[in-house]
Amino acid sequence: MKRQARGGGPTAYGASSATTVEDGTAGAGEHTRTSQLRRRLGRADLRAVPEARRALRELLRQCGRSGGSDTAELLTSELVTNALVHTDRDAVLTATVGPDGLRVEVRDFTSRRPRMRVPDADTGTNGRGLLLVQSLADAWGVCVHGVGKVVWFELGADV
Repeated sequence: MKRQARGGGPTAYGASSATTVEDGTAGAGEHTRTSQLRRRLGRADLRAVPEARRALRELLRQCGRSGGSDTAELLTSELVTNALVHTDRDAVLTATVGPDGLRVEVRDFTSRRPRMRVPDADTGTNGRGLLLVQSLADAWGVCVHGVGKVVWFELGADV
């Protein structure tokens, strides 16, 4: 997986889709297989969080990559929850499994960038999401688009 912020382009909307794509750009005679999950998340619908975890778990299982599923599910939950709680818009979850690992992107449609906060022991569980992402992901970042942003993370091939 490339270690750079990227994104953009049209986003497919729909309840859910999972596809496998063969990419002939790997090199002479080589093909890389990628599998992708794309899911539209309804505005403020927190039922989408466990559904996203389940769909990601199934994608990783189908790709034979369930070894790091717990970490991937936790980080996906954090990004999905942040998008749904801190915006008043829909969001789109895209997870791509390729030979180099997993990339998860959550796109929302507000330009406000996420803020890293230092959690206060007295505030319960709030403010820990991006800290978890920073601590557990191999790479992560934010890509600002004309309308909205994508918050993403990557986990290496051991997923």
